[in-house]
Amino acid sequence: MKKTLLLIVFLFTTVAAFSQINGDYNYSISVRGYSAMQMPKIFNESNSDKFTDAYFNGLMVKFNDNQINYRLGGTFYNKSKKFFNECETCEEANGKLLDYSFKLGFEKNFNYSRIQPYFGFDIGYRYSRFRGSQENRNELRARSMGSVAEDLESTKSGILASPVLGVKINPIPEISIFVEGDLDLFYSFEKQKTILQDISNTQVVNNDRKTEFLLNPFSVGIQIHLGSNK
Repeated sequence: MKKTLLLIVFLFTTVAAFSQINGDYNYSISVRGYSAMQMPKIFNESNSDKFTDAYFNGLMVKFNDNQINYRLGGTFYNKSKKFFNECETCEEANGKLLDYSFKLGFEKNFNYSRIQPYFGFDIGYRYSRFRGSQENRNELRARSMGSVAEDLESTKSGILASPVLGVKINPIPEISIFVEGDLDLFYSFEKQKTILQDISNTQVVNNDRKTEFLLNPFSVGIQIHLGSNK
């Protein structure tokens, strides 16, 4: 009987110790090592739903309050981009894509064990700009009408609303490895400018408001827990 009671006490003590992993720290700093992201659509980009690989593109600070963490973070992406406009035999664009965002929100842990699933919600601001040029890839059209290259610029800026779902793994209390995904509802003001490389440099400017659903299915990174309150 004494051995049974001793075993029960030991089990409850172990569970209690595991249940407080990273709940004893005031805040955390997170770094995204890799993300698969869906970027905002540029002009009439074909295959705009494909995912872009981004490495070390995000930072986040989390403030812990029991099982709720308040999140403040951002992402940054600045790389070359090539895509087909309308179709693969229409026009090909080549240039530079700059995309960044800032988000504020919360996440709620389901527990404080070694493996911690969580959900959350963020709101924020996003800016996306593409600058480059495009050339005709339709040989028949080029022969009949001639081919004139165009300079392109597209900017989008607006608000974000993002539900989040993820899981954290805690090898030691001070460090967690996290994997999460989110869906960005992006409501933006878009400005498109096209400049023909002809004798008069003809310009065409279009303004519009758009709503996009951008899936970011996979992000993995590491977070360091600081400010022990023990």
